[in-house]
Formats: sequence, structure tokens, C-alpha cells
Amino acid sequence: GQLFSLARIIRKTQNTSDKIVVVVGTVTCDNRLIKVPKLKVCALRCTEGARSAILKNGGSVLTFEELAVQAPLGQNTVLLQVEELPEKPTKHFGAAGLPNTHAKPFVRAKNRNHEMARGRRKSRGYKA
Repeated sequence: GQLFSLARIIRKTQNTSDKIVVVVGTVTCDNRLIKVPKLKVCALRCTEGARSAILKNGGSVLTFEELAVQAPLGQNTVLLQVEELPEKPTKHFGAAGLPNTHAKPFVRAKNRNHEMARGRRKSRGYKA
């Protein structure tokens, strides 16, 4: 599932006061935070640290069942989602050719001659 740090939730909901923050995922604690505002959070799961931080500052943590009772039509809720990274550039992140990395190399052609010999195949010396 998706992970949402408390810091991200606070950052995304600075100007939405008194709304229930709905997260389809797990809310995790962020120990870089100094103060946590009063939050109403509804999530699939919530780590112990995040739950205690929210409750200690006068907030509340709801399940989706409790949310359905409180706001059956989703009134006063704000739904958060994780920003997905674009797929194509992120395939190239990391070092191509190192052991246990699956970074896609930038190559002119995808054939046997281009970055397909030593280190890529067992029959050509070694396989990384």
C-alpha cells in the first residue's frame, strides 16, 4: 500500500482546517516534526507513533467504517494521493551495470553489440 508521512499530510492540508483527511494507505510517523496540528485523519492503517502524535495534539484517527457513519457522502473531507513518479525517466535512475541494480542503460541500439557482452551474460566472462 501507499505510505503517507505525517509531514506530508500536514504540508498538503495547511489551508484545509476542520476537514477530515482521507488517506487510502498507511499513515507513518515523522520524527522530524516538532509540532503536529490538530488533525482528523481517516486511513486504512496508522503506525503507533503517528497515532500517538495525532491523538496527543487533540486530533483523531478514524477507520473507513467510522468515516462512513460520520460523513456518508464525504462531506468536509479531503482525499490525498501519492504523486506517482513518471515511469520512463525513473527506469534510468541508478547505475546501470552494477550488480543487483536494474537501472536501464542509455544505449543507441538494443542488440548484442551494445552493452550486452561482459557483465551482462554468463557466456561473456561474468554476469553481474
